[in-house]
Amino acid sequence: MKETNNSSRRDFIKKSLIGAAAFTIVPRFVLGKGYLAPSDHLTKGVIGVGSMGRGHFNYAGTKTVAICDVDTRHLALAQKALGGGVKEHHDFRDLINNSEVDIVHIATPPHWHGLMAVEAARSGKDIWCEKPMTRTIGEGKKVKEAVAQHGNIFRLNTWFRFDANFYGMNVPVKKIKKLVDTGMLGWPLKVTISKHTGFDWKFYWVGKENLPVQQVPKEFDYEMWLGPAPYKPYSEHRTHLTFRGYWDYDGGGLGDMGQHYLDPVQYFLGKDHESPVSIEVDAPQQHSDAVGTWRKITYTYADGCQIILDGEGTEVGKAYIEGPNGKLFRGFVSDIPDLERKLAQFPEPAPQVTDFVEACRTRQKFALNEQNGYYSCTLVNLGLAALRLNRNLKFDSDKQEFVNDDAANRLINQPMRGPWSF
Repeated sequence: MKETNNSSRRDFIKKSLIGAAAFTIVPRFVLGKGYLAPSDHLTKGVIGVGSMGRGHFNYAGTKTVAICDVDTRHLALAQKALGGGVKEHHDFRDLINNSEVDIVHIATPPHWHGLMAVEAARSGKDIWCEKPMTRTIGEGKKVKEAVAQHGNIFRLNTWFRFDANFYGMNVPVKKIKKLVDTGMLGWPLKVTISKHTGFDWKFYWVGKENLPVQQVPKEFDYEMWLGPAPYKPYSEHRTHLTFRGYWDYDGGGLGDMGQHYLDPVQYFLGKDHESPVSIEVDAPQQHSDAVGTWRKITYTYADGCQIILDGEGTEVGKAYIEGPNGKLFRGFVSDIPDLERKLAQFPEPAPQVTDFVEACRTRQKFALNEQNGYYSCTLVNLGLAALRLNRNLKFDSDKQEFVNDDAANRLINQPMRGPWSF
């Protein structure tokens, strides 16, 4: 895919923030085509308008002006939800190069995320990407590099590090971050993510072996849906709602929920620019095509901090966070006496930019972006690599590669089916 010129809209915003602050209501035509009036909504194009894509049409401060899908049934449902009259595209590149689009929202299966995000970055568009950020570590590096080069604003769509109660903890992550930062639990810490601490690994996202070969529906461009993924004969179960069960497109329950669960842990442990140095796996041998289940995955950092993914719920009674000086259990219950009073004496964590529209207007990094999102997605992909190979792995956090392991390193940059490439 060839690089296109960056949008003049982004450069204009960077150069005129001070002047724009004085505007109140300015029509788009006063500034000229492609320039954003501060009073305008940001326009959005959504790639992939299945159930996930259709659920994000009405984000405050944005207006969906273009949609793209390789299934005409999805496009029809999207038009109905939007009230009709929205520009349709079959090829995502046409949507990305649509001059009326400010933000490209990527809601496809993960095997497309990297290519689409890089193409959007090269076209000068800001990017909203569903989780997981990318299907491989290498694709994540490409996205990080492209956004850095072209100055886009990137949002990864898992919000728990800054918004909403965090699953079984029943408090926002900010409060957990504050507790960890106080040092009351001590160091290093062990975090256990389990059904007993409030996290469901959704093991119904498993693939099926020996899928029947079926006729491709006439409304569905299966060749384009596969894109860079290896060619496999069409079977309904490997597409749309159940694609997560196949290695070529995602990584089962870990691929689906991993970044939701792990990104906040990375944040409150202060690991936004660091990866674990070892990954241990306890799982059945995996099928080469269909993703299966696993019993336990353990990540260990250089300083001794650990994250334990308990797949089968064997860690009964374990604390969510355990340190040498105290424990934190489900529901923000702790064995530290008078915790709430003690916690109130400490400062709040540093503020984050959590309004994506504001981030786009002011060119400030969003709270969960291409940099910290890369590292939390790498956590997911490290676990998936160990699971696929069914053995423990060592990882060099500085080099971002596996140590003396050619087979594992081949999973970092996996081949793409022609004609697709970065």
